[in-house]
This record gives sequence, structure tokens and C-alpha cells, in this order.
Amino acid sequence: MEQLWKSGGNRSVLPVLCTLLVAGLAVQVGVADTLVPQNTTEAVQQGARYDDVASTATNVADGFTMVAVGDLIVSSPLTKDQESGFGLVVKILRDADVTFGNLETNVFDLQASKGSPQAEAGGLISVPEVGPDLKTMGFNVVSRANNHALDWGLEAMRETSRVLNQNGIVHAGVGENLAQAGAARFLETARGRVALVSFASTFTPLSRAADPAGEAPGRPGLNALRLAKSIVVPSEMIESLRRIRNALPDAAVGRDDPDRVVLAGATYKIGEKVGYSYEADSRDGANILRNVRQGKQFSDFCIVTNHGHEPGNWSQEPPDYAQSFAHKLIDAGADAYVVHGSHLLRGIEIYKGRPIFYGVGNFIFDNLQTTEGADMFGAYGKDPRVDTVAELTATTMVRGSGTNPGFSDAVFYESVVTVSRFEQNQLVELRLYPIELGYSKRFADRGVPRLASARQAIGILERLKKLSEPFGTQITVENGIGVVKFRPGTSSTPP
Repeated sequence: MEQLWKSGGNRSVLPVLCTLLVAGLAVQVGVADTLVPQNTTEAVQQGARYDDVASTATNVADGFTMVAVGDLIVSSPLTKDQESGFGLVVKILRDADVTFGNLETNVFDLQASKGSPQAEAGGLISVPEVGPDLKTMGFNVVSRANNHALDWGLEAMRETSRVLNQNGIVHAGVGENLAQAGAARFLETARGRVALVSFASTFTPLSRAADPAGEAPGRPGLNALRLAKSIVVPSEMIESLRRIRNALPDAAVGRDDPDRVVLAGATYKIGEKVGYSYEADSRDGANILRNVRQGKQFSDFCIVTNHGHEPGNWSQEPPDYAQSFAHKLIDAGADAYVVHGSHLLRGIEIYKGRPIFYGVGNFIFDNLQTTEGADMFGAYGKDPRVDTVAELTATTMVRGSGTNPGFSDAVFYESVVTVSRFEQNQLVELRLYPIELGYSKRFADRGVPRLASARQAIGILERLKKLSEPFGTQITVENGIGVVKFRPGTSSTPP
């Protein structure tokens, strides 16, 4: 037809051709019409549907297992040593579909890096060989949002990402801006696609990522959940604080609030029990919940993790905001919520059939890096020209800083490996393998996990049972392993 038109040939045939073409289209349309369902119900029955995009249901194949452990503070490869019982722990990690831990260090070559130790940080560092070693252990997803993410600046943060990418380990929680840091990252497994969303409620002030604003570029860093901290005191104390506040030049600040006093930058509020209270930033919270929702919409199983020290490493109980926020995360689509950072065990809750770990403690805690920034020496009264890094580290482990009491107690060297198993898209069993990290060993040999002895395992599990009771979780002990069992199709309460 195009040739006839261009050649200027017998154009009298064009009306005929057009008539035939229209008739053919009409026939095609008629046939197509017979294939289009006449109502919504028929459409749903025959194929594509989009009304399930808001579903938060778990969608994995039977037998799906998730291993979740705590902080990975590891300076050098460990899998070369399988004699100490570490190999038995590694086997548990490798047997899972997805194995998670919090990477609380930077992995890079110090000699080749242009990074430098940051003023507010502790300077945790691991050699590049740790990357493939973590893969060998069985880790295929790790969180990155924590207070050590930028210990050696953006250069080391980026180099750590490169090492993890090179070794096929999915990671989330840091990025070139907030959108990247907060986004879910995905792992493909034989039993389903897994999403990971990572954020931190404990972080150094200058490590928080931000999105672009007008001409201002975005800021690289971590995905943060800011918390407003208050000190809870009885009413008689609040009046004493108010009198002190009123005597200061800035007394007008907060004068009209009868239940709250701001004094020297600290907020005090009335309550029954002296302690600390936290309120999550609404903007950060909404952003995290959206990322969780989106992560679940594009996956079969969504893991959400938070690195938080609150109220302090001295506490075996989570902060007061933790449970309500955890429930919001599950409601938004999280299939499991894992909190780390306290460096000791806290309770376990099963909410709507999904596990919430309020504190999984340490998994690897060797902390044997041979390099430390000058600021850390000064903070602990040490001199890098006289004192060694090992002597500084030993001091920090004993003394701690701020709300961190140090790590001289054996409780910081005891934890569990959690194994969650799903059938019919429901949690049917949670197994807790007690581990110990060599507290009684010399400094250079501490921090590597192995299965706890029978006696020590009972002590660890009894403590965890007690910590979990306020959440309604019933842990039984079978052959030195903690077990929580469920029946598919029942409520989240164990039978």
C-alpha cells in the first residue's frame, strides 16, 4: 500500500484496501472482545491481579529457614580454624536458606585506603579476607546501619560495600543518600526471595544519610531512626528540677509544661519509675515503614533489623518504645525483626506468628584490630607513643564509656544462634542454640563462638526464658537447645 501511494499508481484501489483493512481490524477486535472477561470476578479467576499488592503474608516454600545472629565484630578470617568447635556452629549457619548477622566493622585494606579514623568513632576494622570468610561461614545477608558504619569515613564504607558485593553478600543500611541507605536489598533463594531493610537507632551524629534538597546534594551515610530521649522521674523530683531550671537565664524554655522540664539539654518527664523513655522520630519512622512495605511487596520474606544500644548495654530489657515500633514493622510487612547492638541477650516475642528478637547479643567478638585512631587513645587516657592498641582495647572492654559499662562480664560472651523454620507460610518452630565466645580464654583467643557446654547452655536458656516471659513466649529446653513450637493454622501463642 505504501508503494502504491509513493508511486502515484492507481489510487482508486486505496478505498478498497482501506475498507478491507478496517473490516479485518473489526474482525480482530471482535475476536479480542470475546477473550476479555465481562466482570471483575472473571478477570481475577482468569489471570493477572493487583489487589494483593498490599498483602503482608509470608510467601515461602515449605521448610524455609532463617538463621539470625547478632553482632559480627571480626578482624581476621576464622574458618581456617575448625578445631575449637566453631565448625559445628558454622554448620548451623550453612544449613539455612538465609543467614543474617550485623556487620559492625569496616572491611578494607588499610594500606591502600584513603580513609581515616573519624573523631567520634571507635575505629573497628577488618582485613579484606573477612569478606570471603563470612561467605564461607554461610552469611548471605548482613546489616550495615550501626554506630561503626563510618568509623573510617566514607571511603571505608564504600570499600566495605565493594568487598561484600564481590563476595555475593547482600547488605543494606548504608548508601550514597537516604533513599539508598533505607532501601530494601534482595537475596534470591531456592525457597523464596528475601528482602533486608536495615536501620540504626544508635549512631554517630555525622553518619546519618540525607536525601538531596534543592541544589544541596544528598549526604552518604546510614539509615537512621532518631529517638527523643527523656529521663523519667517522680513528681517530687520534677519540682526540684523545675526550680533549678527557673533559676537559669533560659528559664522560659518549657516553663508552661507541668509534666516536663528541659534542663541543660536534657528532658525530664513525670512517671512512676525512674528510668529512660524514648520516642521515635515520626519522619524517620514513616520512611522506615514505607521501605519495609515496599520491600515486602517485592519479596516473599522480609527481614528488618535495627542496631540500638538503648537504654544502654547494662540493660537486658529493651527500651520502652521498642515493642510498639516492632509491632508496626510486622504490620507493615516484616516477617522477622532482629535487634542487635546491646551486645547481650534480650527477650523474644512472637507477634502475629512472626519472630521479634529484641536483642541477639554477640556472635563474633574478637575485636583484635591492630590499629586505632588517636582520639580513642586520648579518650581513655592512653598515649599511642607508649601504650599498645591491645592495652587500649583491654581498657575499653573493662571501663566502657557513656551508658556502655564495658564488657568485662561473662554475659557479653554468651548468646544464641536462632533458627526459624516455616511451613505453610507460618512459623512452626524456633530453635535456639546456646553459644559461648571464650570468656575464660586469653585476650587474643576470645570472641570466636562455639556451642556452649551442657551446664552453660542451661544457664543461657534459663536467662532467655525469663527475659521472654513478659512477651508471652514459652521456651522449652530439649537436649540443651531452646525450642518454641507452633501448629500451622493456630494463633501466634505457642501450644
